[in-house]
Amino acid sequence: MLRGMTARPDGPAGTPGAAPAPVNVVVGEEELLVERSVRALITAGRLALAAEAGMTGPADRTELGDRATAPGDVHDVAAADLAAGELASLTSPSLFGGGAVVVIRSAQDAGKEVAAEIARYAADPAPDMVLIVTHAGGAKGKALLTSLTGLSRGGSAGRGGSAGQGGKRGRADAGTVTVTECPKITRFSDRLDFVRAEFRRAGRVADEGGLRALLDAVGSDLREIAAACSQLAADVEGHIGEEAVARYYHGRAEASGFTVSDRAVEGRLADALEQLRWALATGVPPVLITSALAQGVRLLGRVGAAPRGKNSAALAAEVGAPPWKIDRVRQQLRGWAPEGVAQALQVVAEADAQIKGEAASPGFALERAVRRIVACRN
Repeated sequence: MLRGMTARPDGPAGTPGAAPAPVNVVVGEEELLVERSVRALITAGRLALAAEAGMTGPADRTELGDRATAPGDVHDVAAADLAAGELASLTSPSLFGGGAVVVIRSAQDAGKEVAAEIARYAADPAPDMVLIVTHAGGAKGKALLTSLTGLSRGGSAGRGGSAGQGGKRGRADAGTVTVTECPKITRFSDRLDFVRAEFRRAGRVADEGGLRALLDAVGSDLREIAAACSQLAADVEGHIGEEAVARYYHGRAEASGFTVSDRAVEGRLADALEQLRWALATGVPPVLITSALAQGVRLLGRVGAAPRGKNSAALAAEVGAPPWKIDRVRQQLRGWAPEGVAQALQVVAEADAQIKGEAASPGFALERAVRRIVACRN
């Protein structure tokens, strides 16, 4: 019988020789991580079935993840398409042996009878079978998820022995059900951690500037981020930094007033002007750019005036900005004095008045404002 183990999106479930649990629940809405987890569990399950069948490696044509040569069937179905009683058929022992891997996707969409069947099966799984269940993790289908995750915390009744022993029932080991969490990645700091892990998976390292530049250029979609990391790891020799990212993704960053503001308060005049011209060329209204400049400079003042040891989360709640933004502003404050921040606020106010007063050239007014803000730094 397959023993339990803890699966993670980045890989131990897919490590050769590591057998997955009889029942594996992948919970969350981050599609890329869910798909990676499922793929790793399928591969690990087939390798475990191969080992039980005496096929231990490439010499037996049991290639990693090769569905054509590894033993055992793979049944991949959507929970909404399962009819009552069909799960029993999918998990029944084959006349030819070899076991099977059954994947039930989006279990939150399962009908009431099918959900009950999944819960009953998880409490008493069949030998030589690997069940993988994905669930979005929300309120829909919560009863099923609660039932499955409850089984992961202290053992459950299960089938003992092996197919050769007639499926004798007994007490299963703790770990009959394992749970892999794949929550949506929304925080900037978590995306940074993801990018670091992607380069680590590829045996590469990128510096902090390169990591941030990549996220600025590619955006927040995890699949695009992963693809970009893969391309850079494969194509860039040596150091992966901001310059390398710029060579591949120059112009892809979403041009916005906030990008202009960040570059300006960091004292990066050339970059700020480039982003400003790109934002105007792509149709960003000038008034939104002055608003972003004002917000950026005001945050410098409010964060700079706060006690130095104040927690980022507490300060974020006070000023109405996310914690990652507070951390970034604290880095941007290097090079700023209170007098400079006050002067920069006056510059933004003048630019705002000019643009709202329908200045003849909003672009010129904004460019002048950016130059003056950079000059306000020490």
